[in-house]
Order: sequence, then C-alpha cells, then structure tokens
Amino acid sequence: MAAARGSPDPGGDDPGDDHGGDDPGTTARADRTPAGPSGASAARIPRLLEAVRSVGSGLELRSKLDRICETAAGLTQARYAAIGVVDESGEGLAEFVQYGVDEETARRIGRRPDGRKGLLGALIREPDPVRLADLTEDPRSCGVPAGHPPMRSFLGVPIRVQGEIFGNLYLTEKRGGGPFDDDDLDMLRVLATEAGISIGHTRLYEAAKQRERWIDGSVAVTTALLAGGDAEEVLQAVAEQARRLSGAAAGLVLLATDEGGLEVVAVASEHPSELLGVIVPPESELVAELRDGRPVFVADASADPRMRTDLTHAYGPVMMLPLESDGRVLGALLTPRSRDGRQFTGTERTVAAQFASQAALALMMAETQRDRERLAVYEDRDRIARDLHDLVIQRLFATGMMLESAQRRSTVPEVARGVGKAVDELDVTIQEIRTAIFALRQGPAESPSGLSTRVLREINMAAVPLGFHPGHHFAGPVDTAVGELTAKNLIAALREALSNAFRHAGASRIEVSVDAGFPLPDGRPGVRLAVADDGVGIPEGGRRSGLRNLSRRAESLGGASWYGPGIGPDGGGTTVVWQVPR
Repeated sequence: MAAARGSPDPGGDDPGDDHGGDDPGTTARADRTPAGPSGASAARIPRLLEAVRSVGSGLELRSKLDRICETAAGLTQARYAAIGVVDESGEGLAEFVQYGVDEETARRIGRRPDGRKGLLGALIREPDPVRLADLTEDPRSCGVPAGHPPMRSFLGVPIRVQGEIFGNLYLTEKRGGGPFDDDDLDMLRVLATEAGISIGHTRLYEAAKQRERWIDGSVAVTTALLAGGDAEEVLQAVAEQARRLSGAAAGLVLLATDEGGLEVVAVASEHPSELLGVIVPPESELVAELRDGRPVFVADASADPRMRTDLTHAYGPVMMLPLESDGRVLGALLTPRSRDGRQFTGTERTVAAQFASQAALALMMAETQRDRERLAVYEDRDRIARDLHDLVIQRLFATGMMLESAQRRSTVPEVARGVGKAVDELDVTIQEIRTAIFALRQGPAESPSGLSTRVLREINMAAVPLGFHPGHHFAGPVDTAVGELTAKNLIAALREALSNAFRHAGASRIEVSVDAGFPLPDGRPGVRLAVADDGVGIPEGGRRSGLRNLSRRAESLGGASWYGPGIGPDGGGTTVVWQVPR
C-alpha cells in the first residue's frame, strides 16, 4: 500500500471516541452469520487467502500488527486501519497500532487513544462486531480533535487469542464514500480469526525469547561473580542487565540499611549521579512492601504520591522487585521506564522476578565470600598481634635492657650517648608496635567515624595480605569538610586501589595520600585520593575492571579518576588518582 502510517484516531481518544453511529438504515451491531459467499465476495477470496498467508508470516509482534492493519485496509478498501491492544486490566488500551495517516497529520492530532471512553471504550467493554455508516452520529462519540481527517464509515471486530480478547481491529472511511458491507465484515472476521492464531504463536515465541534473554542476563551476573569480581562489580552488572533486558530507562539496585531503609548502591542510566547514594527511608510504604518480600508495580512514577517526586518526575511505569534469597530480603531491584513507556506485561513481571531471585542468590554468594575473606583477615590480624606482643615486643624490651646495662658500664661518653639514643629509639618503636597491635585488634564497629581513621583502618587491613604497611599522608580538612557520601565512596575507591595493588602490582612499597584542600578544575572544593606503588605497572591488554569501577564511581559524583607513573625507579609502578567534589 502506498498510504503512509499514521493515526486513524477519528477524534478524542480513539477512532470511535469522536464519531457517532447509527445512521438510519445501517446496522449498528453486525452479528449475523453469512449464508455463503456472494459473487463479489468469491472474487476476493484469493486476495483473502493471500492476506491470511501474509498475516501468518513473521515472528515479531509489532511488525505483524502493522501488517494486519495494512492487509485489512487493502481487503476492504478502507483508508484507515488500526489495532487497539487491550491492557491487562481490560479497561483500556496498552498499545495502538495505526495505518493510513501521514506523520504530519498524526503530530497535529497529538496523543494516541487510551480506549477508556468513546466508541473504542465501548468496543473494549462489549467486544462484538460493529458496523456504522456514519460514526459521527453515534451517541458514544465525544468530539473530533483539531487537525483530524474526516471519518464516517466504520467497521470494528474483536481479535481473540486463545479465547481471550487481545484487542480490536478497526477500519474507517471506505474508499468511494459508501458504507462497509456484509462481505467486508465477513472478510474482516476471517482475517481477525487468523490474526488471533498468528498473534498467539508470536506471543509464545516472544515469551520464550524473553525468558531466554533474562536467563542469559542471570548467567552474566553469576559469571561476573565467579570471575572474581567484587561485590560492587556484581551490583553494577545486576543494574545494567536489568535495564537492558526490561527496556527500562534505568536499572537501580538498592540494599537494605541498618536503619531499615533502602540505599541506591548501583545505577545504570544516563545520569547515575542523581540517584547513587539516595536513601529511601524506612517510613516509606514502598520500602515496607519490598522488605516484606512483595513486588511493587507503579503505573506512573511521576504521579504516584508514594514515589520521590524529585527523582522520579521523568519516569512512568516502574517495576520494583525484592532481592530475596532463602527468606532474607537483601534489597530491591528497580526498573523505571520513561513517562511515555508502556506498562510491564505479566510475562515481563514473571521473568524479571526470576532474574531478581537469581541476582539475590549471587549477592548472597558475594556476601558469604566477602565475610569469609574478612574472617580470614581478622584471624591473620589476631595472629600478627599476638606475635608482635609475645615475641617482638619482648625481644625489643630485652634488647633495650641489655643496651642500658652496656650504657652503664661504658666509660666512653660518646658510646654512652649513642647507646642511650638507641634505647630511646627502641622505646618509641615499642610504643608504635603497641599502637599497631591495638589497631589490629580493633573491630570495625569500634572505629571512630572520622575519614582519616577510616583510611588508616583500610591501610592496616591491607597490610596483612601485602606483607608490609603502606605509607600515608593527609592534607586539608579531611575529617571536617568531606561529606558522608563522598567519604563512603572514597573509602570504597581506596579499598579497590589497594586490592588492585595487592593482586596485580607485585609492589614492595605503597603510598596513600588524601588531600581535602584543593579546588577542582571548575572551582569547587574537592578531595583527592592518590595510591602510588613501585610495582610492575599496568600491562598492555590487561584487565581494566578495577580501573573502570574507580572511574564510574568518580563520575557518578561529578569527579574523575586516572592513572600515571608510579614511585618506583624511573617512574616504575602505578599511581591511581581519584578526585571528586567534597
């Protein structure tokens, strides 16, 4: 057909919203049984068979609906055709596929019909064939929008898929100006029946493909975990896979906080910094439902009072799924669509819930692995603390006593002064070791909340697997000027950088510096973390996942991360720099 695709909406909300109906002498309700094909009808049977073959081909639903509209218009000589797909509530239209009006006219008409009023709404509530000579006179019409092309003759039949109403096929404005006749109705009924069968097959195929894609997404998340990725990599993989598979504008992973709320810890979207770190308080009705293990589906986030309006004004339908494993809710997975996005179907909800369960299991595995590693670190720290206390300090103390005895017996003043200085140095060393022992035996809950102390704690924990203690330097108001969200991300970045140095650098020296007293390039006050080592450097073609994590975390806060030469001879090793606004 040469006609362009457009909107056959004859006004208001839908093709029949704005047109009336029962012209004297016309059949408003066409429920007759054909007695047999007339001569004209028989002549169109080859075209009908060809149309049935065309409708049955292909497995992509949207292209199939387009083809049904075009085929129906060609069979009946209608200028305009449309299929209104009924939503899951059965009260409106989830989708409206159109044929026959050019794009410019469609733009002037504006929004597509929702099927909740007018003639289309009546056909949804009473899905029976309807044939009208002049739909503008039908009492169910509700006005024609400006710019809409004229439409009078109307023919509509329901499309059933496996006995259930899928939608309605509408035709308007028969070419030549006459009404649709009985042969047109017969042809359209046959076409609608074949369309229902074909759509049913396509739905089964698309549901199978959709399940396959979500299963592949679950495998990708599990693979990220088994490949040695840390918890943050796994969380980001969950967010990115959920966004891609659901066709959403964003994918968000929220984890439960100690206070009972949910915190956004991973975001896959065009602007992640707006959402990362946001905490939804425990008083929220949505949080209560999710933490009870119940999924939540919001039709329009921009209008739902339960949603945070400052963050969700750009979103429409939202699917919220609890991340639950073995009866424990770890958090939630959110996939918001754009404001004009379609609602989530039943199949999408089912496969997404299965993905969320698999993601929760992966997170449980990551948490177990992290707890096991933490326990091993604490056991090593206890062992080192005992060895320092029982062996090293005792030997240093004994050495100091021997030196004091030698000092008393010495008759040479220079020797006595040198020995005395050595004894003083031993005393200082013993005090430093005792401080290190205290730090090694200190649990995470006992640590003060200052950023510098948290940095030192990470350095002390890294010293165990490294086999040496990294150096450190602080500059600027580290403990007073850095915000909590920035501090949390800085600590995570430090942990990532130290982990990379331990696993890949082979370093014998590491220097950590935190500077909270310099401006960013745009003039804002910033904080900079630098972790430098004298290791082997970053090889060509090596893994960059850790560096990507650092960059992504910095960019989400409006900062940046990069790497350069290290502190080894001739710039050997690597220096990782991570800076963000304070």
